[in-house]
Amino acid sequence: MLHCSRVVGVSMITADYLRKIAIWSRELPEREIETARAGIKEKSYRQGEFIFLRGDHFDYWTGVVSGLVRMSTVSRGGKAMTFTGLTSGAWFGEGTILKKEARRYDMVALRDTRIALMDQGTFFWLYENSVAFNRFLVTQLNERLGQFIGLVEYGRTLDVTARLARSIASLFNPILYPDLSRHLEITQEEIGALSGISRQNANQCLNRLEKEGLLRLEYGGVTILDLERLRGYGE
Repeated sequence: MLHCSRVVGVSMITADYLRKIAIWSRELPEREIETARAGIKEKSYRQGEFIFLRGDHFDYWTGVVSGLVRMSTVSRGGKAMTFTGLTSGAWFGEGTILKKEARRYDMVALRDTRIALMDQGTFFWLYENSVAFNRFLVTQLNERLGQFIGLVEYGRTLDVTARLARSIASLFNPILYPDLSRHLEITQEEIGALSGISRQNANQCLNRLEKEGLLRLEYGGVTILDLERLRGYGE
């Protein structure tokens, strides 16, 4: 695995492009858009490359422009735990920025990934001056809290197929991942990594869900046929 927490080789973005990749920016007035745009750059990460590691001081609010990122950690006893996957349109790390603390989790690109990086100064300017930006942050933090509460519940009460079903369904949260269609370009190995199970087990679970009519397996991805049943699978 590669590790890269320094931001090099970045490129600045335009206002129109910002509106395309960040749903939170679409409600901002022009002055705030210009401030946000000037404080954001992009960086590409290769498959398997760490965006940052637990304990790093990575001082950027971060959005996924394209690709797939896994948020995870490893306990002192060596047990790996995946919190969630992040797809295009997802922004994360606001809690860490607000608390000005080191990261408490690892972020790794599961495939070649493009990331938008807002510097800390710009983030705090928007936090202190923008009503629309703060409204987004409150909604985002509330959704993320609900997602992680669900994660704890699933891990303690559900079998492996149900955990995988809920893991996939969590990627279709319209607030956390606003631009995602019902088709998800993701491999079975990536689904297994996000669910904390092997590729072989993921394949068995996915075949079961397909037979039950919840999703359709396709080359290089899955199409969701019944999102509500997927969200409640195992109840």
